[in-house]
This record gives sequence, C-alpha cells and structure tokens, in this order.
Amino acid sequence: MTELKRMLSGKLYMANDEKLKSIRKQMLEKLHVYNHLDYLEDQKRDVLIKEILGGHQDTLKITPPVYFDYGKNTYVGKDFYANADCIFLDVNKIIIKDRVMLGPRVSLLTATHPIDAGVRATQLEYGLPIVIEDDCWIGGMVVVNPGVTIGARSIIGSGSVVTKDIPSDVIAVGNPCRVLRKITEADKIYWEAQKLAYENNI
Repeated sequence: MTELKRMLSGKLYMANDEKLKSIRKQMLEKLHVYNHLDYLEDQKRDVLIKEILGGHQDTLKITPPVYFDYGKNTYVGKDFYANADCIFLDVNKIIIKDRVMLGPRVSLLTATHPIDAGVRATQLEYGLPIVIEDDCWIGGMVVVNPGVTIGARSIIGSGSVVTKDIPSDVIAVGNPCRVLRKITEADKIYWEAQKLAYENNI
C-alpha cells in the first residue's frame, strides 16, 4: 500500500514520502499565488481555488490568506464561504456540504499523531476525516479535531474546540465543545420576523 493510500485510509504513514512531498509542492505553488494576488483579482482567484480543491460546487469564496496541506482532500458544497486565515490540514478528507460558513481563523485538523512517544518519534502520523453537514455556521477561531462530524444546521460558538461529534440543530460552545441548547421553532419565528422587518424597511 502506498503512503498516499495509507494516509487517506486513516492508517499510519510517513508524511516525508517523496510522492506526498511532490503533491504538496504542486499545490503550495498555486496556493502561494492565490494568497498573494491583488485583493480585487477575484476571477483569477476563483480559477486557482477550484484547481486546489478536490471538489466544489457553485458560489465558492475563500478569503485569503488560507492554508491547505493537500487541497485535493478538501471537498466543499454550494454556497461555501470561509473568512480569512482558515487552515485545512487535509491529510484525510474534509467534506463540507452545502451553505456552510466558516468564520476567520477556523482550523479543520484531520492530522494527528500516535499517543505513544516512541512511535511518535519515528515521525509516523495519521489522519481522520472531518465532515461538516449542510447549513452549519462555524464561528471564528474554532478548532475542529480529527474524526469529528458536525450535524446539519448546527452553530459552533467562537473559540470552541470540537473534540467529538456534534448533533444537528444545536448551538454548541466551549473547550471541549458541548451542546448549549437546541435550535428551536421559536428561533425560526424570531428570525423570520427580523427578515420581514428588513424587507419592509422597518
């Protein structure tokens, strides 16, 4: 099994493998250009980010600077937005579904290391996938750890460290991140009223 296959299957692998270094080098060259384009060069940036990512839909915006380990292991759905300084350590897959928003300095970290210091010293490492389901809002400076799934429509409060799966339709905060409360019908009624007031210029 190649180091690439081992990496994507969540097994121990060596990150300094020549093939992996070559894949990263090609991506990092494009990423350097992306991060240093003039702020108004949206069309060039749109082309580059679609070359960097493993998969994408329409209406994609990632505000630079941004960092990926591989790029091709990150997949985003439609209407995706990431604010500045986000980090995607995508040694395993990062799957982001539709209408997800990331605040500034969000870190999605699939990479991790053995607990045993002796094995860790050999430079073997591994990664576990991250999934963010439809309509999630991840607040600024949130860290999402390896192997986590965040359920649809949930909100993660700023500065949280997400170490375990978060269910759908909740607000979760803290370090470690825990469910604060469910998102309810009362929330929907309140915010629909606020939207109506906006539309009527009230």
